[in-house]
Order: sequence, then structure tokens, then C-alpha cells
Amino acid sequence: MNKYVKILLFVVTCIAVGYLSGMATQSSVTTWFPTLVKPSFNPPAWVFAPVWSLLYTMMGVAAGLVWNRIDHEKEAVRKALIFFVIQLALNALWSILFFGIRNPFLAFIEIILLWLMIYETYVQFGKIDKIAGYLFIPYILWVSFAAVLNGSIWWLNR
Repeated sequence: MNKYVKILLFVVTCIAVGYLSGMATQSSVTTWFPTLVKPSFNPPAWVFAPVWSLLYTMMGVAAGLVWNRIDHEKEAVRKALIFFVIQLALNALWSILFFGIRNPFLAFIEIILLWLMIYETYVQFGKIDKIAGYLFIPYILWVSFAAVLNGSIWWLNR
């Protein structure tokens, strides 16, 4: 399988995970979330879809680049992709915790774990392919912001 097919498979997988977790929580986004008190730095709703679409695409490209190195660094690639899958699952779980069961506190605890997994994925990816590591920087920055936002929403609504 060539590099571009590997990248495409991961991009499609990441976007599908994002889409499915978004669909599973859509009703709370339009009914419950607007009723919450939010901090002044809460972005407008229209920002989230394009940001997450770009981030999922970048994550997929990064994972595809790493997967492409499987013939040269099998154990390192395997380890890095395990971290990738864990962080992707935690990414989807956050939406379920925050919007699905409407628990900002539990989602806040989980987003800290997510951040740690993203960071470790970034480190592992960077050891295998520098560009793959760099592609994770916007993601970790966005999730850092999201963690502060999540914590603030929990605090303002407790």
C-alpha cells in the first residue's frame, strides 16, 4: 500500500470518528449547551466544525506518515499508532461525556487524560517523522484551549 493510501485511510477514519461522535451528541449541542453560562472567550459555534475538520485531517495525515515508516521502524511505529488510537478514542469519548451525558466535570477530567495522550502521540510521532510530529502541534494547542474552556464552563455552571 502506498503512502497516499495510508494517509487517506487515516484521514477518513479520523473524520468519521469526529462525525460520529458529533452526531451522537448533536441534540445537546442545540438544546442543553446554549443554556450554559460560558466564559467570555468561548468561540462562536461556527468555529468548531472547520477547526475540528482541519485538525482531524492533520491527525490523519500525521498517522499516515507514521504508518508509512512501518518497514523501517516497526516497533516504534506500532507503539506510536497505539497512542494515536487511544487519543482518538479519548477524543470521541470527550464528546459523549460533555454533550452526551452532560457532565462538564467528568469531561474536564477526561480532557486532561486526552491532552496527555495527544502529547505522548506527538512525542512518538516526532521520533519517527518530524512532519507528523509538527502536524500534532495545532491539535495539542486547540485541546489545551478546549481544556481551559471546558474547565471554565464546569466552574461557571457548578
